[in-house]
Amino acid sequence: MKILVCVKQVPDMESRFKPDGSGTWFEETDLAFRMNEYDEYAVEQAVQLKEQLGNEPEVTVLSIGPDRVNEAIKKALAMGCDKGAHIQDPAPQGKDPWQIASIIAQYARTEGFDLVFTGMQSQDRGSAQVGVLVAELLGFACATTLVGFAFADGVVTAKRELEGGIKGVAKLRLPAVVTCQLGLNIPRYPTLPNIMKAKKKEILAIPVADLLKEEAVAATARFYPPARKGGGIVLEGDVGNLVEQLYGILKEKTTVLR
Repeated sequence: MKILVCVKQVPDMESRFKPDGSGTWFEETDLAFRMNEYDEYAVEQAVQLKEQLGNEPEVTVLSIGPDRVNEAIKKALAMGCDKGAHIQDPAPQGKDPWQIASIIAQYARTEGFDLVFTGMQSQDRGSAQVGVLVAELLGFACATTLVGFAFADGVVTAKRELEGGIKGVAKLRLPAVVTCQLGLNIPRYPTLPNIMKAKKKEILAIPVADLLKEEAVAATARFYPPARKGGGIVLEGDVGNLVEQLYGILKEKTTVLR
């Protein structure tokens, strides 16, 4: 069995975000980057399956982006993946989910993978489209939003979280694509020995032009930071006084609006 797990490097959500000069993406100069949270669950599940099957399957981790995405690939290798594939693209943010999925599918098709793991969505774009589009392009069975995973006799049993917190179960014969989310597992922390081992693992570099065969079907025209809001007022004192203060403020605001 050959397993592919797709990861994306995203800005740390604690970063300060602002639009770049083009107004179509973030200014990256002062941003810190990390592996997308949902992709960590995908990596962990792929490695758990490898361990379940006696380390026989080969697990490849793929990421699209500039040189910095090698850090995300190395983390996945330290978690237990066998080798990496870096699709070299200096500006992946300019590609829509259809193009990203087509790049992944083109690579997966040539390598003959049996099972593909992805995160449910990325934390920066949040389209939740790439995994299902990969499945469509490859003609694979697909289950999304996994919170439970089991594998036996060539069949994936996927427990999915549906609307309203309802759990659904799907059974998929390989080849298949599954997308992973919070609750599926607890990603392991790479140990120092495994981090050292990861440095010796192969990371194949592939120019994105070798795999990109599709034109974009959607483009970001522009996005804007949230509008600044006025500061709040903290009222302190006895309840009676607070009521009077609040009434006065509301009366004043109502008069201004008129």
